[in-house]
Amino acid sequence: MRRYFQENGRDLLGDYLSRERVEGQRIVCANDHWAVLVPFWAAWPFETLLIPRRPAARLPALDRPARDALGHVLRELLRRYDALFRRPFPYSMGWHQAPFGGDDTAGWQVHAHFYPPLLRGNLRKFMVGYELLADTQRDLTPEDAAERLRAAVRERTAPGA
Repeated sequence: MRRYFQENGRDLLGDYLSRERVEGQRIVCANDHWAVLVPFWAAWPFETLLIPRRPAARLPALDRPARDALGHVLRELLRRYDALFRRPFPYSMGWHQAPFGGDDTAGWQVHAHFYPPLLRGNLRKFMVGYELLADTQRDLTPEDAAERLRAAVRERTAPGA
């Protein structure tokens, strides 16, 4: 992130989010402060990336509206995960922030990754030897995963569902 910022004067994830917002196929849900998308490099079938729409190096740097909106977008994403397989959906989630111990946070963008292990129903996706040592094997495209997550809530809220 630092090198990209030094070379371009902009943050890497901000530029990536701008590109994804134009294309729109991999955006799962968004609000005025956050966007959730399935990144084109996703290794897990329903992996998502949560990015603020305005620069913030760390979680404490978020203003009150962004913190409130974070709760809303998290609830929306988790509702979609649960609706996808009609059960509580397991996932691992982690935050990335600018390192502490220095004031140079230019170019850093706080963001979170969600790594859900389910492929479909009760079937887990396992990383096999080839995937651990070479390239991951996608079971579906990032665009298809995003569409399934978007559609999961529409299907569950449709009349008669």
